[in-house]
Amino acid sequence: MLGMEYVVDAVTPFRLVLSLAGVVAGTVLGAIPGLTATMAIAVLVPLTFSMDPASALLLMGAIYTGAIYGGAYAAILLNTPGTPSAIATTFDGFPMAKRGDGDLAVTLACLASVVGGLVGAAALLLLAPPLAHVALAFGPVQYFWLAIFGLTLISAISEGQLIKGLIGASFGLLLSCIGVAPISGAPRFTFDSATLLGGINVVSGLIGLYCIPVLIDLVARPERHLELTGESRGFRLREAFGLCCTGKFNLLRSSVLGTLIGILPGAGGSIASLVSYSEARRASRHPERFGKGEPNGIQATESANNATVGGGMIPTLVLGIPGTPPDAVILGALLVQGIHTGPELFSSGGGSVVYTFIYGLFIATILMLPIGLLIGRYAFRSIVTFPKAVLVPIVAFMTIIGTYAIRNSVADVVIMIGLGILGWGLDRFGFKPSPIVLGLILGPIAEQGFVQGWMIGSATGSPVAAFFTGPLTIGIIVLTLFSLVYPLLIKRLRKTRKGTSDDGNNAIL
Repeated sequence: MLGMEYVVDAVTPFRLVLSLAGVVAGTVLGAIPGLTATMAIAVLVPLTFSMDPASALLLMGAIYTGAIYGGAYAAILLNTPGTPSAIATTFDGFPMAKRGDGDLAVTLACLASVVGGLVGAAALLLLAPPLAHVALAFGPVQYFWLAIFGLTLISAISEGQLIKGLIGASFGLLLSCIGVAPISGAPRFTFDSATLLGGINVVSGLIGLYCIPVLIDLVARPERHLELTGESRGFRLREAFGLCCTGKFNLLRSSVLGTLIGILPGAGGSIASLVSYSEARRASRHPERFGKGEPNGIQATESANNATVGGGMIPTLVLGIPGTPPDAVILGALLVQGIHTGPELFSSGGGSVVYTFIYGLFIATILMLPIGLLIGRYAFRSIVTFPKAVLVPIVAFMTIIGTYAIRNSVADVVIMIGLGILGWGLDRFGFKPSPIVLGLILGPIAEQGFVQGWMIGSATGSPVAAFFTGPLTIGIIVLTLFSLVYPLLIKRLRKTRKGTSDDGNNAIL
C-alpha cells in the first residue's frame, strides 16, 4: 500500500509542475473575498478533462489546499475572510496585523496550514477505511446536536459580550430561515419577493457582514488601514517556528479536530476552525488574550481548516459521500474521468490513482510552505503600502464580483451590501459579525437535522426520545453541556483565586 512506485508517480516533472501551479492558483483565488475553495476548483475543473485521472485529481487537490490557506491573507490583512473557513482567523490575525505583526501572522498561518495539511493527508493515507465508517454513524439527530454544539462556540467568539453574541446568533438563525424550507418546500419570510425565495447565500452574507463594514471604516477614518512598524523583518521564520514549538499540542489537537470534522459530510472548514479555536481558548492558560492578537488562535484555526482537506476526502473516496463542499466538485470531476468511488476503490484498479493522489497531496502541502511565505510577504507589504484611494475600490470590486459569481445574481450583490450596512450599524452597538455568521451557517444544519430526526422518531412512535438515545448522541449532548458550563466554572474559579489572593495580601499588610 505504501509502495514507492506511487511516490515516484507523484513526483514526475509534469505532476510537480501541476502541484506548483495548483497551489499558486488556489492561494491567489482563495485570497479574493467571495471566491471560495469550492469556486476555485469549479473554475479550474475544465482544465482537468484532458488529463489522466491521477494528474487531474492531483491538480484539484493542490488547488483545494492552496485555496484554503489563501483565505488567511484577507482575514489577517483586511479583517475579511477570503474563504468561509478563515472566519476564525480574523479574530486574532487582524489584531496582530494592527499592532504591526501582520508578517508574523501570515507566516504562522502558513506553518500551521502545512502542519494541518500533513496531518489530514496522513489520516487519508493510513486511516481512510475505518474513519469513513464514523461518518456513517452520524444521522439527522447527531447533526442537529452537532449544530447545537457549534452554537455554544458563541461564548468563545463574543469577546466577553455573551448576551449580545446570543442575540447576534439568533439573528443569524432567522436569516437562515429566509427562503424555501429545506424539507417542506414552503416559502418563509420572503414577503412575496421572488428575490428572497433563494434565501441568503452563506458566502454573500459572509462577504457583506465582514467586508462592507471594513470598507466603510476605511473611507471614514483618515489614518492608514495598517501601520508598518520599522524596517521590513522578512518572513520572521525563527519567531514563527518558536511559537509553533511552544504551541505544538495546540497544533496537533486542532489538526486532529479538523480531520475528524472534515470526515463529517457537510461540516467543512468553517465549523472545524471555529471548534478548534474554541478548544484552543478553553485549553489556554491565558484565554483573555484570544481575540486580541493571540498567535495560538491563528495556529488553531489554520491547522484545523487545512486538515479538513485530507479529512474530507476520506468519505469522498471511500463512501462516495462528499465530506466538504469542494469535495463534491472533485467527486463530480472523478465521475467525468470514469472513476467510481466506494469501498472497493482502494483495492481495485483505481487504487494506484488514489495513492498517487494522496502522495501528491503531501507534496502540494509541502510546496505550500515556500509559496505561501513568498506570496504572504509581498501581500503584507502591498496591503500596508497601498494608498486607500486604490485599496478601497479594488477590495470593493472584488467583493461585488465574488458575490455575483456565486449564483450569477445581482440580487445577491444587493443583499450583500444591505447586510454589510446593517452589520456596520450593529457593530456600533457591540454586535459583532461572527455570531451572526455562525447562526447563518449552522441554521440549515440544525433545522434539517431536527425536522428529519423528528420525522424518523414519529415513525417509531417516540419523536422526543429519538433525540436522547444512542451513545453518540449522548456524547455530543455531554460535550454541549460541558461547553456551556466550562466558561462559568473557569470564571468562578478565577474569581475565587483572586479573592483568596486579595485576602492573603490584606493579611500580610
